[in-house]
Amino acid sequence: MAQISIERREAICQIVYYGPAMSGKTTSLVTLHAKAPDKAKSDLTSISTSGDRTLYFDYFALDLGQIKGLRTKFSLYTVPGQVAYNQTRKYVLTGVDGVVFVADSQADKMDENIESLDNLEDNLLEMNLKLADLPFVIQWNKRDLPNILDVEVLEEKMNPRKVPSFPTVASTGEGVFPALKICTKQVLERIR
Repeated sequence: MAQISIERREAICQIVYYGPAMSGKTTSLVTLHAKAPDKAKSDLTSISTSGDRTLYFDYFALDLGQIKGLRTKFSLYTVPGQVAYNQTRKYVLTGVDGVVFVADSQADKMDENIESLDNLEDNLLEMNLKLADLPFVIQWNKRDLPNILDVEVLEEKMNPRKVPSFPTVASTGEGVFPALKICTKQVLERIR
């Protein structure tokens, strides 16, 4: 849940980027960090393996300035995509205010996408949370690659609730900022 300090006139919210291994979660965060104004962001912290795969999490804070009289900051995290790190995923989800699910649009990655989405819902349920009750958006990532599924197919298979979704290319930033913007808007509406 958002941390709100009336004394400091500050709200700190947590958004977690979730999805299967190599779907573009870290790349999304790196791109957001690179394009955010220097005065509005913290350093990017990344704990990865020698192959640049997220081992624990990636993180940076983004300051959105004053909103309704409160200085509003978002802590942005990724989870490791590898199934072996499920305990870490649960830990990173603790205190979550919103989720950006990064799905890999390649046809041969559909089973991994569905498995990761199911895992997200299971992990939230263990914390007595429901994905349906959280601000939630989907990035259909890697839209620049060959052998991708049509967005309509992805929507049909993975988005029955019709949450906001965005075709993205995390490596260039295409669609990444709009996805974050809608998620942050949902979070702010929820904490009002």
